[in-house]
Amino acid sequence: MEAGLLVPDVRDLRDYTTDRHKSTDDAPFGGGPGMVMLAEPIFTAVEALRGEHGADLPLILTSPAGEPFTHAIAQELAAREGLIVLCGRYEGVDQRVVDHLVDRQLSLGDFVLSGGELAAMCVIDAVARQLPGVVGNEESLPQESFAAGLLDWPHYTRPEVFRGLRVPEVLLSGNHAKIIGFRQEEALLLTYRNRPDLLDQAQLQLARQLLEKRRQEEQRDADAD
Repeated sequence: MEAGLLVPDVRDLRDYTTDRHKSTDDAPFGGGPGMVMLAEPIFTAVEALRGEHGADLPLILTSPAGEPFTHAIAQELAAREGLIVLCGRYEGVDQRVVDHLVDRQLSLGDFVLSGGELAAMCVIDAVARQLPGVVGNEESLPQESFAAGLLDWPHYTRPEVFRGLRVPEVLLSGNHAKIIGFRQEEALLLTYRNRPDLLDQAQLQLARQLLEKRRQEEQRDADAD
């Protein structure tokens, strides 16, 4: 923010209301529990922002009904000149906002937050990381989880031995080709164990073969002992 790489402009919807109570929500038509965010202050606020910062600014709504937010979407949004994030609240927003104003709905996962502010902060942070100059070492970006479709490989640092637990010898070997191969295998296996949904059939088969190979190696080592 100090370098001007990220310029937030936070707006309070109450500033775009017309009644003396500055109401931003009301009871739903048809009855039921909870409140619904009014369409008028949202339309007015978004129109004001687009008038100030550009008519083509996309409007993102954080909502459990949205598509899953992914690394690829963060990269896509980072290529835009800017974006508006609308934080959902209560039972949600008037559907006319969704149908006629929102460009994209994004969800962080299959759970419900009290409000969309936390989700909006996550979206903003993930998008900002893709902007040139935001991350101190930009070489780390292509190696992060999801950048190449896999989870990131395990990382180790000093000491080499901690409470009897050793760092894998290959990482201390200085053989960069072996280190790269080891890390790629570990990333694949970690993804296989924790997020197999990210893998295609060829990757799943390769992961199973690697696990079987390691099982056989461990068995040979045990037999030798």
